[in-house]
Amino acid sequence: MEKIDIFAHVLLPNYYGKMLSIDSNIPKTYAFTNIESLKDLSVRRKLWNGTTKQIISYANINAEDYCDKEESARLCREANLELINCVKENHDMFPFGIGMLPFNNVEESLNILDEISISKELIGIQVFTRHLGKSIADKEFRPILKKCADLGLLVLLHPVFDNRKPDNNIVFSWEYELSQAMLDLVNSDIFTECPNIKIVVHHAGAMIPFFAGRIDNIIKDKKDDFKKFYVDTALLGNSKALELAIYYFGIDHVLYGTDAPFGIMPNGATKEIENAIDELPISLKDKEKIYSKNLEKLLKEKNLN
Repeated sequence: MEKIDIFAHVLLPNYYGKMLSIDSNIPKTYAFTNIESLKDLSVRRKLWNGTTKQIISYANINAEDYCDKEESARLCREANLELINCVKENHDMFPFGIGMLPFNNVEESLNILDEISISKELIGIQVFTRHLGKSIADKEFRPILKKCADLGLLVLLHPVFDNRKPDNNIVFSWEYELSQAMLDLVNSDIFTECPNIKIVVHHAGAMIPFFAGRIDNIIKDKKDDFKKFYVDTALLGNSKALELAIYYFGIDHVLYGTDAPFGIMPNGATKEIENAIDELPISLKDKEKIYSKNLEKLLKEKNLN
């Protein structure tokens, strides 16, 4: 059975080297940058199971947090080109990549989206729950999301900490941030303004499936919009939680994703997540949808499959 991981990460050497030249303290600030299989593709390949393909996006060391808007745009373009070359050179392992944008330069982000849209190697962009202290749903960023919808590009939503909160932690905080960003997007009428947008939310939609009753009874007029998100399976296993996500979002909106190489050292939770999917009380056809068919359907809309 073909398996394509929608949410896997890399930190490619040219881009990372340039970020280190800007701030040499990045490895101390972000401990995840010390994971060898994130940075060294020879290590990644050695640990690869040989069959599961990964769609790769950069780990969240974002140029916009370190540079002015002109430099940020230049670094994002170079990073995207490096990602394209990585996909070409490692196509057996990485069939596609997810581009990076400078959210402190919306005008250039729109131009970069045009560049991404004509690439055969990049199928979308990664966005974060917050950019520059603002929600991804902020009106400043709406032109970017609208253009992604117009161009048929996937939008992968990844969490970051809200720096206003003193108790950020990797276990629970990111799941809250994802859930709040989804609420922000729904309340901003993203699905009314951009009915064709395809947003893939990390970590199986976070808290949303568990709090479906509260959503249905408190946000009655917008409750159906939450089910328009797509979600991945990156829960470090947990078959019952995946079952709930499938029940809430629907089998056609769940994509196989692992967050590799994060979660379980040295190369991620691929085995654990695949075991959790295989244990689901669903048909083989539905498992195929999760592993590859749902993604292939989305790619056909961009004529990439």
